[in-house]
Amino acid sequence: MFDSVGWGEILVLIVAGLFILGPERLPGAAAWLGQNLRKVKGFAAGAREQLREEMGPEFEELRKPLEDLRSLRNFDPRRVVTQHLFDGDADPLGINAIKSDINGEINGTSGGAKPNGYPATSAPQVKPQAEPLTSGEKPPFDPDAT
Repeated sequence: MFDSVGWGEILVLIVAGLFILGPERLPGAAAWLGQNLRKVKGFAAGAREQLREEMGPEFEELRKPLEDLRSLRNFDPRRVVTQHLFDGDADPLGINAIKSDINGEINGTSGGAKPNGYPATSAPQVKPQAEPLTSGEKPPFDPDAT
């Protein structure tokens, strides 16, 4: 019933009730509210039981589509497609394993082999940096590149 009401909203209601009713009438109002909520829940449970008794097995057939509709409130298309296509595998392509292997190589904690079976490299290959030109020196010219 109170699925969408968070603790912040409850705190605001309590503070508002404290200001509106005052500290001397607030406990009585809270007790009255609790009693009435219990009565409403009892009425709903009684009506559900009476309906179940009158309808018999048809009640469960009616209740199943309603439960399916209730489950659509928390519908997440991305999760449903992932479960359907990959049988619920959260990382079907192994991307997280590849990322952890790359991070392990960079940090020097690499295992013995990559996921594809090839041996892991000891360190990433770094391209040597060219030295900067001195003053007055002409840059290299490549006629094929222009």
